[in-house]
Amino acid sequence: MKILITLLCMFAIFTGEAQQKPTDLDKSPMDMSYWPINYPILKMNGKAKEMPVARIIYGRPLKNGRNIFGGILKYNDLWRLGANEATEIEFFQSVKVGGKILAKGRYTMYCIPNENKWTIIFNRDNYSWGSFTYDSKKDVIRTDIDVDKTSDTIEAFTMYFDATKNGANLIFVWDNLKAVLPITQLAEAKKNN
Repeated sequence: MKILITLLCMFAIFTGEAQQKPTDLDKSPMDMSYWPINYPILKMNGKAKEMPVARIIYGRPLKNGRNIFGGILKYNDLWRLGANEATEIEFFQSVKVGGKILAKGRYTMYCIPNENKWTIIFNRDNYSWGSFTYDSKKDVIRTDIDVDKTSDTIEAFTMYFDATKNGANLIFVWDNLKAVLPITQLAEAKKNN
């Protein structure tokens, strides 16, 4: 009986110490990027007449001296495209990605990284933790994008939109890599923005 009580006490102590306090900063904090990039400021100043084109919510893991691509992120393995919850992107209008129309709505994004290209996946199974419950039958679009080495080392995984003539590029940077996903606005949506 004493052994059982001792084990239960040890379990309670170790479990209590392993939990993160609500006031502690997460090791991979969540972030959000908008297209247009200054949408929150425009909205706050009453200058945004329309909804944004897109918003992405993602966790930002840190390099912390680790070998990222080909290291902790294995080539050809599914990645949640961030940390913690799988990355979510919401399009407030239909767009074109990889030559295919992606309907207005919310999607979960995944990536299959390789040395020279990434496969970006838009999936309808929202509110997923990591990639543990990923179901390829729910993929809406898969498209390959090139990956380039950079001269800078980026500590925190970062995703942001960069406006182009016909839409925006969704930029992914981390460690010494940069990948670009072109997104095209459909003609009728561009007239309203």
